[in-house]
Amino acid sequence: MFLQLYDPARCDAPLRAGITAVGSLLPEEVRSSDDVQREVVRRSGLTLPPRLLTQATGIVSRRVAGEGVYASTLAAGAARRALAAAGLTPMDVDLLLFASASRDVVEPATAHIVQAELGSRAHALDVTNACNSFVNGIDLARSVILAGRARRALVVTGETPSRAVQYAPADLAELREGFAGYTFGDAGAAVVVEAVERGGILDVDTETHSEHWEVGGIPGGGSRHPRGDEYTYFRGDGHELRGVFEKVGTAVIDRTLHRTRMGWDDFSRVLVHQVTVPYLERFAELTGVPAGKLVVTVPELGNVASASIGVQLDRVFGELEPGERVLCVGLGGGISIMTMVWEKS
Repeated sequence: MFLQLYDPARCDAPLRAGITAVGSLLPEEVRSSDDVQREVVRRSGLTLPPRLLTQATGIVSRRVAGEGVYASTLAAGAARRALAAAGLTPMDVDLLLFASASRDVVEPATAHIVQAELGSRAHALDVTNACNSFVNGIDLARSVILAGRARRALVVTGETPSRAVQYAPADLAELREGFAGYTFGDAGAAVVVEAVERGGILDVDTETHSEHWEVGGIPGGGSRHPRGDEYTYFRGDGHELRGVFEKVGTAVIDRTLHRTRMGWDDFSRVLVHQVTVPYLERFAELTGVPAGKLVVTVPELGNVASASIGVQLDRVFGELEPGERVLCVGLGGGISIMTMVWEKS
């Protein structure tokens, strides 16, 4: 039996939509930055300064998906936790969005693999926008609900970027080109989005600078490079990427604070996509966000791509009281920056 979407001609669309439950899932295997560096040295034959990765990134460890664990596996596991927290079953969902930079296969949409695993019968599709995928997915779910097209959405992400790491660079130049990959960790996250009577998602803003799309990414799997193992590794200039974000990243935040007439004191927490410890510290310096409002995960989990904000939200969701507000700041390759103001109902 298929759940039917709302018919706007027969019912009024809700005035608000919000996040009502959260779940996350981390793979069991823990791999330290020293372990990663030793593996790179062993397979490449390069000589690197001791503890280079740890000192350069501030990342001590990360979780790594094991054999038989896929992006859909992590997404489905996080989804079960979110549904359980909400007291729902998979059949209570009529929109399922897999919103992730990772995926199981090029075709079909990984959302269908997650749905088959859960046993739901929702309208299912993928949302992909690098590390902003999950926040984009939440915004899309909110829009569909407000349009009266769905009652309840399940937004999931499963990130396995550790599988795009080049452990055997040919030389130092290739090491530098793939260095950002050594920050990667794996994780899954999920949220339930539905109509709420108060609070909910109050504001969303975005800024996109697509002229920088070549700064970093995984080039393989599309029509440009459909084959070739060399295209399956993350490539990017981390310094250039950081420079672009520093140049344009604060504008959308400043605009959001001005438009909503809110300041840092109005937010209980600020959740920001985390790449490395130095970059997070630079973000706090440029924006002025008090360090105590950040939920810091990057030293123990590394860069978990679009799952970053979902994992952070899961860690604090139970501590938040109704009426408390959270600012989410997404940063994604492409380049896109996104803010979302959410108030717990």
